[in-house]
Amino acid sequence: MERFGTLSFGHYGPLGNGRQLTAGDSMLQAIDLAQGMDDLGVDGAYFRVHHFARQQAAPMPLLAAIAARTRRIEVGTGVIDMRYENPLYLAEEAAAVDLISDGRLALGVSRGSPETVTRGYETFGYTAEDERGADLAREHFDLFLRAVEGEGLAERDPMSPFGGGSGLQRIEPHSPGLRSRIWWGAGNRDSAEWAGRMGVNLMSSTLLTSADGRPFDILQAEQIDAFRAAWSAAGHEGTPRTSVSRSIFPLTTAEDHMYFGGRQDGDQIGIIDGMRSTFGKTYAAEPDELVEQLKNDAAIAAADTLMLTIPSQLGVAFNLRIVESFAKYVAPALGWVGTRV
Repeated sequence: MERFGTLSFGHYGPLGNGRQLTAGDSMLQAIDLAQGMDDLGVDGAYFRVHHFARQQAAPMPLLAAIAARTRRIEVGTGVIDMRYENPLYLAEEAAAVDLISDGRLALGVSRGSPETVTRGYETFGYTAEDERGADLAREHFDLFLRAVEGEGLAERDPMSPFGGGSGLQRIEPHSPGLRSRIWWGAGNRDSAEWAGRMGVNLMSSTLLTSADGRPFDILQAEQIDAFRAAWSAAGHEGTPRTSVSRSIFPLTTAEDHMYFGGRQDGDQIGIIDGMRSTFGKTYAAEPDELVEQLKNDAAIAAADTLMLTIPSQLGVAFNLRIVESFAKYVAPALGWVGTRV
């Protein structure tokens, strides 16, 4: 494990006992938490993106704000649903955030997971032939990737008062290194292999649409191996990055035990998008026990980046303590060094 960060779902709304977490609270707390993690040397702050839900749906302003208030931490998404996106507008926004952050953007995109509404991307103005919208997502991704690569896409107007000429004009702003910081979120082996052939990094999903009786970490490690094999077979240069996400809670205080003591469970089998799927386990234990458990997780060992899913509703102080405990007592035993200098 070379890097670790947090993956926040950004939930907001009623908290019980008359308390309310607003959308503004959620975003401002996310900025404060990222600043604290930057000071600790944590590697990344990543955000789930869901539309028509009380979660982060417009991540770019949030990522830009975090980038402007931090120095080292990677900012990213896990993942943006490409079915909902204008590819060229997303390319402009991504380049802007990448430039503001001085190359610290890790932009995870994919078909996305099921939303709270039916075919919500049609409300955004897009239609798909495939029932799940996979064709639309990859069509949008193709154009997005061409824009990120700096391809000319629109004919220059020779009569323009802002500069004439001829030829195809690329999207601006353009960030030259952004192409290498694009990730594809994959929930199965085929999608991971496709990402490898495309030459983008891999964010392995919190679930896999496979349930053959084997443990989740084994299925996920095989997915990562298949991705890397496809990358190499396609002739891409360099080493791609791979990430997995886990719910991990070092129990170091009475409050930790109150919230997560006894919460450790095994893999779960469920139905998503009509397919039997395997969901990863939750780890919650004293740090020494946690280290031994995580060393036996094949996917954590296979990936270079681990994302900790955090209970953002519990506030900045609680989550920062969870992250700090992981950084201090657990992560070094898994090979982590950190960015703090």
